[in-house]
Amino acid sequence: MADVQIRDVHKAYGEVETIKGVSVDAPDGQFVVLVGPSGCGKSTLLRMIAGLEEIDRGTISIGGRVINQVEPKNRDIAMVFQNYALYPHMTVAVNMAFSLRLARTPKAEIARRVAEAARILGLTEYLERYPKQLSGGQRQRVAMGRAIVRNPQVYLFDEPLSNLDAKLRVQMRAELKDIHARLKTTTLYVTHDQIEAMTMANTIVVMRDGIIEQAGAPLELYDHPANTFVGSFIGSPAMNLIEGHCDGQNGAIKLDGEAVLRHGVHGVPAGPVICGIRPEHLAIVDAESDGIDVVVTTLEPTGSDTLVQARLGDQIIAAQLRERITAQPGDTIRLGSAPENTHLFDAKSERRIAASD
Repeated sequence: MADVQIRDVHKAYGEVETIKGVSVDAPDGQFVVLVGPSGCGKSTLLRMIAGLEEIDRGTISIGGRVINQVEPKNRDIAMVFQNYALYPHMTVAVNMAFSLRLARTPKAEIARRVAEAARILGLTEYLERYPKQLSGGQRQRVAMGRAIVRNPQVYLFDEPLSNLDAKLRVQMRAELKDIHARLKTTTLYVTHDQIEAMTMANTIVVMRDGIIEQAGAPLELYDHPANTFVGSFIGSPAMNLIEGHCDGQNGAIKLDGEAVLRHGVHGVPAGPVICGIRPEHLAIVDAESDGIDVVVTTLEPTGSDTLVQARLGDQIIAAQLRERITAQPGDTIRLGSAPENTHLFDAKSERRIAASD
């Protein structure tokens, strides 16, 4: 096992700079997830670690060894791709053993490693089948098994669950976490799905336009987003971002001259702010309480809760309510939030003003 250190890495394709001075650490044995929208550079960064893309500037180290000029096959990494990349004419066992055979590993050692990986992944009874005889989830396990048998210093996963249906993704997330807990191998995992990031990572690295917006533990990013982008990207449904004006005195956020929300931050100067509230932190309040009057547009009951979409001026607000409500589209309801759950961002820079606890 080994840590991965990325220092001031740049990558450009012609005049277009895709990675703009990224620095990040993946400590030994940790599960680090790179997350962000399509085109943010996360897969490019992963491919640079794997040696599939050249590094224009900066350094990447694995276990203290700079690997910029090291051939991919000599980096001691194993990569799992989105499309599985299995050989259709080979059995599961042969697919899993392929890289070991190329490395001229002794047959007895190959058999031992394949059997152990199959046991971990629940593939023992499928070793003599071909990929076309397997389900999508089983094929993904074979791709993971092919990586596991190599016993590398670092695992790289490039959106490995994106081709699976929703139910199978949930199952595979749990299995990946369990496998990592057993192997304790440093892992970098790329996804655009923030639910995968929240549920699997020790550390989340949020990227946008080739830079890192914030890195930290999942709940750290959830509770203390560095800016509006991270606030809206981490969490589902997305954080509501409401433009308002801080009165600078009694902690009130005003909208159109009316005090609508309060925050728990002291010393915030008067002026325009962006108020961030997560849908699950909103609740229906009475007319005498601080809150925002919104007009219901849609209701989505799921049984355990109800997702309400409502209009506040020109903006749509989402509220995830635990209680069952009788309101119908077109009705006006008043929503409020505890001050400690109100995040404040600077209206110009969109960066966090202060912690709201």
